[in-house]
Amino acid sequence: MSLPGCLPTDRFAHSDFARFDFAAHNAEQAGMWDAFNAGRPTTRIPIILGTNTRYFIYNGSANPDGLDFRGYSEDPDVMFDAQLRFQRWSKFNLLQDIELGLPEKWTISPDFQNYREAAWFGCEIHYFPGQVPDTMPDFADAPERAMENGVPDPFGGLMARGVEYWEHYKARAERETFLDRPVEAAVPGYGIGTDGPMTVACNLFGADFVCETMADDPDRLHKLLDFVTEATIQRMIAWRKFCGLPVPQEDGFGFADDSIALISTAMYREHVLPHHRRLCDALSGPSSSRGIHLCGDATRHFKTLVEELNIHSFDTGFPVNFCAMRRELGPEVRLQGGPHVDFLMRATPGEVREEVRHILDSGILEGGRFLLREGNNLAPYTPLENTEAMYHAGREFGKIADQRD
Repeated sequence: MSLPGCLPTDRFAHSDFARFDFAAHNAEQAGMWDAFNAGRPTTRIPIILGTNTRYFIYNGSANPDGLDFRGYSEDPDVMFDAQLRFQRWSKFNLLQDIELGLPEKWTISPDFQNYREAAWFGCEIHYFPGQVPDTMPDFADAPERAMENGVPDPFGGLMARGVEYWEHYKARAERETFLDRPVEAAVPGYGIGTDGPMTVACNLFGADFVCETMADDPDRLHKLLDFVTEATIQRMIAWRKFCGLPVPQEDGFGFADDSIALISTAMYREHVLPHHRRLCDALSGPSSSRGIHLCGDATRHFKTLVEELNIHSFDTGFPVNFCAMRRELGPEVRLQGGPHVDFLMRATPGEVREEVRHILDSGILEGGRFLLREGNNLAPYTPLENTEAMYHAGREFGKIADQRD
């Protein structure tokens, strides 16, 4: 069977997938997402896979030419073309609840990974062999040096490169197609979002300095976090206006701050929560429902985040106790997570199925506000048999309780 846009080496070109019905899959997932996002009952939970460029660049099947991160990051045309190739590969190899097969349109955006904010503040970008690009805490020796020149220009430094790439992408998208489908240059996420004040501070000054100063000299840390937060707010507002997005955002505002997993809830409340509140109040409406991404086990902070910031959507990393998390937060809060990424890469399909069953039988499905995904960020070379085992187990065990057969 020949599938338009599918190569012989693609998973969905194999005999086991020869009858894969893209149209039926896409109709089902679209209807399910409409209901899920509107808070209406669904027959089962959605299932997705979180991937970024690391997954594709270090996966020989998706990147047979061996493109590296330096080549990808420093040439807008290479990045543009690579994103299209990676999306095509994903849509014919990764079984999940998104549009699969050839899409109505391809959507791409400049991609500078998680070094973008530290680089904007002035840290040097490093290309480490076999790893994602990153920065070092270049202000660790003299943290206040980061404040010497005031708040960085929202469109300066790496952000200026982002504007250049985005304008270039829009021009190319107007005149090009990919596999006879249109291309759209989407709003760049690196300008309008943030990895969070504490995480950015750790990237600039070092995690040891941030945590030790939080305990020993909190006034000094407050001044640094205040600067980081103010700069972040100014950049996000400027970029949202530049991109035609509302300020404040009435609903669905989200951010991250993985580094709060390093501290106690008492320290979070005293030293970081005020900066989170300031960020949320500047970028979202006072009664809007907000979301947050937190890697590691930050679940001890979740109830505080719900009560203090009106967070009602949590994207978890690992490890997390799904039973305790749902019991503490109640059925109305949207949660997402799943099997540990290292487990998902190394386990057998049967073990993956049992882990998914264990998670979904934990009580996490109460209320139907759960989204199954890997926890967190799919590792290169994770066997496709395992991602498919997760998907099928999610469909089997992820039926909403009061609608099970």
